Amino acid sequence: MCANPTTETNTRFVRPSNPVGYVAIVMALVTGVLHLLATMNAIQFSEVLAALFVLNGLGFIGGTILYLTPYWQRSLFLVAAAYSIITILALFPVQGWGLEAFYMEGNLNPIAVITKAAEAVLAVCAVYLYADTDA
Repeated sequence: MCANPTTETNTRFVRPSNPVGYVAIVMALVTGVLHLLATMNAIQFSEVLAALFVLNGLGFIGGTILYLTPYWQRSLFLVAAAYSIITILALFPVQGWGLEAFYMEGNLNPIAVITKAAEAVLAVCAVYLYADTDA
């Protein structure tokens, strides 16, 4: 027996039409996963902070999943950019207002640097994709 071939396409997931979309996906997944991993450290300082890390990580991962579905709309690129920028800015009230925000116990915090860089790239990608997508 063999499966009947069909010409229908699976419309549950949609591939990005622009290569920048793939960059955005990688950046969102990097920052999302790192926020989830950072929860283990954050819970030592505050349960509220740990919960925020979990929610932020799930937000980036959930946004990535939504982006890959037919439900994604052009305006959501601006939401993604704003979400990324807000997440970048949220570091400073918690960690300090200068470069010290990227340090933990006197050492450079690679998770902070990588997540904020990924979020910045994601914000740029999202604005680019918004401008590049037809209204």
